[in-house]
Amino acid sequence: MVANRSKDTGPERAVRASLHARGYRYRVSYRPLPSVRRSADIVFTRQRVAIFIDGCFWHGCPDHFIAPKSNAEYWNAKITGNKTRDRDTDRRLEEAGWTVIRCWEHERVADVVARIESVNRPEFRSVLSFWRMELCQDRIRTSSVSARCGC
Repeated sequence: MVANRSKDTGPERAVRASLHARGYRYRVSYRPLPSVRRSADIVFTRQRVAIFIDGCFWHGCPDHFIAPKSNAEYWNAKITGNKTRDRDTDRRLEEAGWTVIRCWEHERVADVVARIESVNRPEFRSVLSFWRMELCQDRIRTSSVSARCGC
């Protein structure tokens, strides 16, 4: 199990790349609640949104999980413990005012990003507008051609 990554997995990197390309900035492998020893894969701290991209095997995906036949008792306890910890983490974060988004590694990146963008928080939706406005203002300040930006 040493070779299994806990962060920077392929699906996680793909979602992060897509979010970054859209102008979002975030924290990676960050503890939303410092008192709880669990970190989210992607965190928007100001908006209090924590995103977890769960592996199908390790978190018991209802569509793709196949229980190992060897050492079945160990693996059953392990996966059940992971699911229980996931639910506990969700509950603790929601009680602290966080929005929790859980995605499976098999989901399409575009679908995951759409779910993240659909979070019903005005300050979350305005982040991208803020960054574009700052970029536009910088272009206007450095441009000698016009006071209007064409972005």
